[in-house]
Amino acid sequence: MAASSTDTEEPQGGAVTAGIIIIGDEILKGHTQDTNSLFMCRRLRSLGVSVRRVSVVPDEARLIAEEIASLAPRYTYLLTAGGIGPTHDDVTFEGAALAFREQLRPNLELARLVEAHFGTSDPARPEMKLALVPESSVLNYGTDRRSGEPLRYPLVSVRNVYLFPGIPSLLESALDGLQHLFADPRTSFHTRAVFVDADEFSIAPALSRADALFRRCVSLGSYPDWLSNYHRVKLTLDSDSLPRLEEALHYLLENLPPGSVVPLVQDPVARAAEEVYRLAHAGSPLGLKVASALRTIEEALNQFSLSEICVGFNGGKDCTALLHLYHAALQRRAPDCKEKLQALYIRTVSPFPEMERFIQDTIKRYDLQIYTVQGSIREALGDLQSQHPQLQAVLMGTRNTDPYSRSLTPLCPTDPGWPKYMRVNPLLDWSYHDIWEFLRTLYVPYCILYDKGYTSLGSTDNTSKNPALRFVDKRGVVKYRPAYKLEKEEDERNSRK
Repeated sequence: MAASSTDTEEPQGGAVTAGIIIIGDEILKGHTQDTNSLFMCRRLRSLGVSVRRVSVVPDEARLIAEEIASLAPRYTYLLTAGGIGPTHDDVTFEGAALAFREQLRPNLELARLVEAHFGTSDPARPEMKLALVPESSVLNYGTDRRSGEPLRYPLVSVRNVYLFPGIPSLLESALDGLQHLFADPRTSFHTRAVFVDADEFSIAPALSRADALFRRCVSLGSYPDWLSNYHRVKLTLDSDSLPRLEEALHYLLENLPPGSVVPLVQDPVARAAEEVYRLAHAGSPLGLKVASALRTIEEALNQFSLSEICVGFNGGKDCTALLHLYHAALQRRAPDCKEKLQALYIRTVSPFPEMERFIQDTIKRYDLQIYTVQGSIREALGDLQSQHPQLQAVLMGTRNTDPYSRSLTPLCPTDPGWPKYMRVNPLLDWSYHDIWEFLRTLYVPYCILYDKGYTSLGSTDNTSKNPALRFVDKRGVVKYRPAYKLEKEEDERNSRK
C-alpha cells in the first residue's frame, strides 16, 4: 500500500499541482456540508497551484491510506482535511502511516504542546492521540496573517502530504499561515467569464472549435444556468498565460452566435447607487421617471428615519424595482450605514415555490430585515403595527394602472379606518414597460416565473401563464415568451382570476 511512483497529472503550463482528500463520514452521510474543499481550491489557486482532484473518503484508516498512496505520487502536494482529534474515528494519522508503511510514534514536541494546552502528559489520555503521528512526520509552524505572530500549533506533514484539521476555522488559519510552503511565484492564473443568452446546443460548435485551437493552454468550461434572468450559459476561460487567454476570448466572442453574448452586471446590488443615479441623470423618458421616483423616496427619508420605514415586498416585478430604487437611494445617502432595510412580506395562502425561493434570495442579496404577515392588506398592516409600532411609513410598488389606485399621490396617508401609515408611492406614473425596462437595463434579478409566461403574480390558486405570450415553435411545441415581451400593457392581468 506504500505510495509508489506513477505518472503525474501535468496541468497547463507546468504549474505546481495539488490533490485534496476530504475525510469524514459526516460528509458522505450528508450530515455536514463540506466547505473546506472550496476554501482550499480557491486559496491554492491564488497561490499559483493547480488543484487537479478532490476526493472524499470515510473515517477508515485503510481507505484513507489507499487514497493517500494513490494520489501522493501524482501531485506536487496532497492536502487532507479532517480526521485529526482525540476520538475513535480520528484516524488520519494512522491512515498516513499505513500509506507510507510507517509506524505511529509519539512526537516529543507535539507531546509537550499537548501537555501545555490540555494539562496532561498521560499517554493513555485521549488528548495524547494528537501527538501520535507517522514516524517521518515534519512539524510545520505557520504565521498568523493578521497578527504576524507564530501559530501555536504546527501542521503535521509526511513527505508531500499535509494533514489539516477538519474544523474550517482551524484549517483556514493553518493554510493561510503556511502559504509559503505551497506558493508558486512563477505562476498566476487568469480567468475570464462570458455570459451567453443561448442554449448549449446552439453554441456547442463554436465551443468545440475554440477548445480544439486553445486546449493546450486555455481551459474552457460551459455551465448552464436555469435560474438566471439574463443568460442561459456561463462560459469560463482559465489559463496561466494572459496573452493566450485574451486570444482565446477574442476568438470565442467572434464565433459565438451574433447577439448572444450578454454584457452582464454580476453584482447590480453593490453598484445600485451608481447605476440608478446615472440612469436618473440620463434625460431619457425612463430616466426622468427614475429621477421622480428617487425624489419621492428621498422626501420620505427626509420625513422618517430608516427605522420608521419599511418597503412592501412580495417578490413581484413592481416591488422588485421599488426595492432596488430604495436600496440605491439609501446607498447614496448613507454609504456606510449598517442598518438593515426593513421589508414587509404579505404572504399569500398558496404561494409559488419559485416566488418563495426568490424572496429568500432577495433577502440575502439586499440584506433585508423581513417581516412576514398573512391576511388582507388591512389585516397585515394591523399586525405589522402591533408587532412593530416604530414603523410609520410603507413604500409601495403601486402604479396608477393598478386597481383602485388612480387617486393616489406619491405620499398619502392610509384611508380612515385603516391602520395609520404614510403610504409612499414612487412608481405611480410608471408603466408596465417602464418596470421591465428599468429591471433589465440594470440587470436586476427578478422572479424566474416572469421568464416562463407569467405577467402578474398572485398565488397558485389565481394565477396562470398569460395567453397573450403563448406561441408554437417550429417543432409544434407550445411555449410562452417572457413577461417583458408582452406587447399590450392592458393584457398584463389577463392571467389573474
